[in-house]
Amino acid sequence: MQQIIKSDHLITDVEKAIQNIRHDKLFILTDENTHTHCFPLLAGIPLMRDAKEIVIPAGDTNKTIENLTRVWQLLTENGATRHSLLVNLGGGMVTDLGGFAAATFKRGIGYINISTTLLGAVDAAVGGKTGINFEGYKNEIGSFYPSEAVIISSDFFHTLSHSDILSGYAEMIKHALIHSTAEWEEVLAYSFNEPDYSKLNELVFRSVNIKQGVVEKDPYEKNIRKALNFGHTTAHAFESFAMNSEKPVPHGYAVAWGMIVELWLSYRLCGFPKEKLQRSVRFIQEHYGAFPISCDDYETLYEIARHDKKNIGDTIHFTLLSDIGDVQIDQTTDKELLFEAFDFYRDSVGL
Repeated sequence: MQQIIKSDHLITDVEKAIQNIRHDKLFILTDENTHTHCFPLLAGIPLMRDAKEIVIPAGDTNKTIENLTRVWQLLTENGATRHSLLVNLGGGMVTDLGGFAAATFKRGIGYINISTTLLGAVDAAVGGKTGINFEGYKNEIGSFYPSEAVIISSDFFHTLSHSDILSGYAEMIKHALIHSTAEWEEVLAYSFNEPDYSKLNELVFRSVNIKQGVVEKDPYEKNIRKALNFGHTTAHAFESFAMNSEKPVPHGYAVAWGMIVELWLSYRLCGFPKEKLQRSVRFIQEHYGAFPISCDDYETLYEIARHDKKNIGDTIHFTLLSDIGDVQIDQTTDKELLFEAFDFYRDSVGL
């Protein structure tokens, strides 16, 4: 199981994590942004002097088989073996693609995730899911292959934009909703106007541990791990729709909008309390704005959702809630009710 390291001393903690894993050669995967802004923070680590850096283009649209092939190619050209170690320094795109490269190169090499975004820290870096986008579908090709360690440091959060913080925070809202009312209350009470980064790091670490607890019970998503899919069936439909329109949206924003749809389905199908629905939706609307869809887009979104890898046959499967912390997996609905949920979403965000 992955070791989750809440880092208070970035250089010391990274050095220790690398030293604890036996390896012959060290590689570090960055994207163009983390190469410029984050890699210099690790420059004081002697081990890094001999590491081979692999740089790929930034952004989720670059989570492609072409860039995966480029990583394999550079590992091969630089003599990587089954005993080499890959350090993924970046957000979800880097840890997803780097993790999949590690999972498949010589049938699997060790890797460490160092999350440089809030979203990566609370979502992609933890839990062992790796993958790439394919044929316009989000995370269509991938594997379960946990990293040796995940390092979470608020040193990186200070450099993030407001929208980057919000993108990660959406996953924290999700974790709170599937966990407990007390966690939900605290997450909704955090102020973005005057960010307290030590408080944020504490909330992030708790959020990561909620996810880790779920993953430990069900590593391969046969049962309760599906709780982590709350909001995501709709979110992936929104993301794929946006990607196909060449107007990509941040993953966390899509999750926030997806939760509006799936909270309403929870209310209609599982009796989720109306007051908690309204309060959650109000928080999302205030902070995340709207993803513009019209009635004409419902059919396309429905078809994308039918293609979601969590489905069985042509039936769309949702993870819903009967209350905060009371998860109902493998819920299904018909097209008409889903379209009503899209109506509710559009009304809630003012479209």
